[in-house]
Amino acid sequence: MVHYLLQKFTQQSTLSSSKKRTKAGILAGILGLISNGLLFTSKITIGLVSGSVSIMADAINSLSDTASSILTLVGFHISAKPADREHPYGHERFEYISGLFVSIIVIYVGFQFLDTSFQKILHPESITLSPIVFIVLVLSIVIKIWQGSMYKTIGQSIQSNTLKATAQDSLNDVYTTIAVLASALIEWVTGWRIDGYVGFLIALYILYSGFLMVKGFVDDLLGSRPTIEEIEAMKQHLSSNHSILGYHDLLIHSYGPNKRFASVHIEVDESWDLNEAHAIIDTIEKEFKTTLGVDLVCHLDPVALHDRNYTRLSLILKEILGKLDDGIRMHDFRIETQEGKKILQFDLAIPTKPTYSDEELTQLIQSNLSQQAGEYTLDITFDHNYLL
Repeated sequence: MVHYLLQKFTQQSTLSSSKKRTKAGILAGILGLISNGLLFTSKITIGLVSGSVSIMADAINSLSDTASSILTLVGFHISAKPADREHPYGHERFEYISGLFVSIIVIYVGFQFLDTSFQKILHPESITLSPIVFIVLVLSIVIKIWQGSMYKTIGQSIQSNTLKATAQDSLNDVYTTIAVLASALIEWVTGWRIDGYVGFLIALYILYSGFLMVKGFVDDLLGSRPTIEEIEAMKQHLSSNHSILGYHDLLIHSYGPNKRFASVHIEVDESWDLNEAHAIIDTIEKEFKTTLGVDLVCHLDPVALHDRNYTRLSLILKEILGKLDDGIRMHDFRIETQEGKKILQFDLAIPTKPTYSDEELTQLIQSNLSQQAGEYTLDITFDHNYLL
């Protein structure tokens, strides 16, 4: 059913990929709004009738999910707006902002019901049971399983982390509703009034989920590291181009799910003319855009392949670095002469957990280089934040 609705909603061939993504997100918001509204209405009704705080806590959780669906609709609508003078990179990050608001609502609800459940533990009351309570809760579980599948299907189709997180939240709601149903059954069979305790646990779970959601959306807004899959895809594209000698200093900036910009340094033979080098990097940039959806900017680094002294010193330095820490990578190697001084300029990409500090590494390289190649002045730039 979800696949059918998704196809009908986005079937216009004239729609761009970004507009299809927006329509798919709006479809998810509408379906979520209808299903969550139905769940909230039914749960709050039987919660008030039965006097169950755990059922009412679960109902308010459904209300927060309803608000989430509304914000999903608003978020996808605003994030689809094109770039303008004030927002040259577009509005896609608003999807993260709407998600952050939902997370705050979830946390507020969690604190409210933490207090209500605690009062119910201090002053327990019996739950008024009826067949309708069990029917509604079982239907709630079925609807939430369908809802989680719906969010996951649409989220995967448009690569939306917001919808994927909402899908997981829907499945988590299945577990909380099962817990509510279990507490009602236990009281019915044994007479134990554990409703307040179950409500307390559900409130803690809501708080935990809310804090995790806040962290995820804050990370997105601040700019989080790309996934391993994304990095590997970029490495594969760069490594498959045999015209270049190498690459380094990859940086990626995200301005939304489909707004990614990147820069990378490409090593080429310095004997190439400018037009030849430009043609190569222009091809790489176009491949990134069409295949990965990333706007890439390449910086050229000429390499003196045919200079014997350059090759000799480069090999010596790489051998020294390999013995000190095989996780270090050298690039942008240059030999300069200033006022009679021989200067070796290069960058070092430092691993996450380096063996030495930058100062210690400089001293060790200088000492080993002096023994093997003579006296040179070192001008080293240490890279700690690049992806490749």
